Amino acid sequence: MTRRRPLELRARLAALESSGVWLRPRQEMIHRIKGTQDLLPGQIEKWQFLEQKARDLFARYGYSEIRTPIFEETELFSRSIGTETDIVQKEMYTFIDKGEKSLTLRPEGTAPVVRACIENNLFAGSGATKLFYMGPMFRYERPQKGRFRQFYQIGAEVLGSDSPDVDAEVIEMLVQFLQEVEILSYQVQINSIGCHQCRPQYLAALREKIAGILPRLCGDCNRRAATNPLRVLDCKVEEDQPYINTLPSTVDSLCEVCRDHFLAVRKALEKQEIRYQINSRLVRGLDYYEKTTFEITSDHLGAQNALVGGGRYDGLSQCIGGPEVCGFGFALGQERFVLALPEKDYSGGRLQIYLAPLGPECSEYAVALAARLRRQGVPTFLEFESRSLKAQLRQADRLGIPFALIFGLDELQRKEIQCRNMRTGSQTAISSDIESLLGWIRTRE
Repeated sequence: MTRRRPLELRARLAALESSGVWLRPRQEMIHRIKGTQDLLPGQIEKWQFLEQKARDLFARYGYSEIRTPIFEETELFSRSIGTETDIVQKEMYTFIDKGEKSLTLRPEGTAPVVRACIENNLFAGSGATKLFYMGPMFRYERPQKGRFRQFYQIGAEVLGSDSPDVDAEVIEMLVQFLQEVEILSYQVQINSIGCHQCRPQYLAALREKIAGILPRLCGDCNRRAATNPLRVLDCKVEEDQPYINTLPSTVDSLCEVCRDHFLAVRKALEKQEIRYQINSRLVRGLDYYEKTTFEITSDHLGAQNALVGGGRYDGLSQCIGGPEVCGFGFALGQERFVLALPEKDYSGGRLQIYLAPLGPECSEYAVALAARLRRQGVPTFLEFESRSLKAQLRQADRLGIPFALIFGLDELQRKEIQCRNMRTGSQTAISSDIESLLGWIRTRE
């Protein structure tokens, strides 16, 4: 390599400086925010698999997709979720915008869907409105396995029916979803937490019982006992469990309407041959729930074992200024579902081809061939830089692409292409016309 003369080097540096291109000092690396994650190639395929399975299944049950804004007026969540819940008190990402309005990144999906239905008059006249959604939610929680501050949910809502058959059908749909994504080890847990008629009496009895054991309970339970005693039942502190197990059961305190509804849900599940457990401590963390609540858990997830949860929210619409409309729905955490999925190839099984032209003289043909293969639905990778065959094959192997089409000027003059199996290393020559190539590719899909 010829060494540049000092004058020539100074002239080159001066030209770089005058053009605005200059060697800047290296800056400190900016990292992703705590509690978030990058979904990378090799991981994202599981997420796409879940989302497509959900879309296909929900369509069979009559659901349509809805997408709501990522932020809403703060009052939507404080009214619906409840001002005394942990979500509203400690976990919401709330900010004041330039119009002096308080906005919140959505911590859950049900309230925005109900708000959208009210605002856009989506409620069906005589039947149920069925909607599903997918997207990110935000809560300031302590990050741990399967739990992030930006997390992703798939959810569905049925609005306009108080039938217990709705509750059972939603749970049955989720059981079908679990089977289709091959999560076969799970438990369905159900409960009823009453309604505005019978819950006040239950809460009075609950407060009285909690008062006798309060000194033995954790700090969170002491705080909740005064503001939201139902949440004491959801305590996870190991030392508190013997005392919490002595608290009265929600199921034993139901009014006749709630008792009949819960019995009908159970009978409908049994008719569908869905095994379930009654968990009288299953209250969920949102104030808008009443009557049926449910969770589906998995043994594969450790302490944070809930895959999906939901329930009935017949008073939510009125709470945010809408008409009297019953509702039932659920949300599932995609992070936890991904952890529970069996290990296998989620790429969809599509055969991908790597084009390996030998030399810049073949680049024009390579670009045209790549375009023709892609138009025929064949995923095709083409490197833009001119590289050696060894380097190209190494890249194809790193990308996991199973077949490479190799051609130089000699091959093109003979109107043939070398087809290499990257797994076995075997190689065969075939005609370079597109029909022959497509025929060869399709016999290997």
